[in-house]
Amino acid sequence: MTTTMQPKPNHKRGAVILVLFPHSDLRFAKTRPALIVQADALQTGLNQVIVAMITSKSFRANHPSRVLIRLSTPEGQHSGLLTDSVVMTDNLATLAEAAIERGIGTMPMADVDKALRHTLGLHVR
Repeated sequence: MTTTMQPKPNHKRGAVILVLFPHSDLRFAKTRPALIVQADALQTGLNQVIVAMITSKSFRANHPSRVLIRLSTPEGQHSGLLTDSVVMTDNLATLAEAAIERGIGTMPMADVDKALRHTLGLHVR
């Protein structure tokens, strides 16, 4: 029995990337920042990655599925973003790794994980 090598992801969980992100109608896409939320060791054998959209529209932050990133914080400064932004865990996409333009920064995942649990209904009891 032969084994095949799984492709190694170029970017890790918590990486802020620029990526061609699809609009919800899937007819259009634009380059925008996104956060990799997929586990590093997922090993699906597919060259794809699960990401959460990042928007600069800070007014969208008032929801438990969203995380505000302020550039005035150390976390915000490491994100590589140009303005205060919101990670929207209620807007996820699975994209080909080839759609990633480049990495721009990183961010801690604790608040994002909490938001993902809310989005996916994975509340710990």
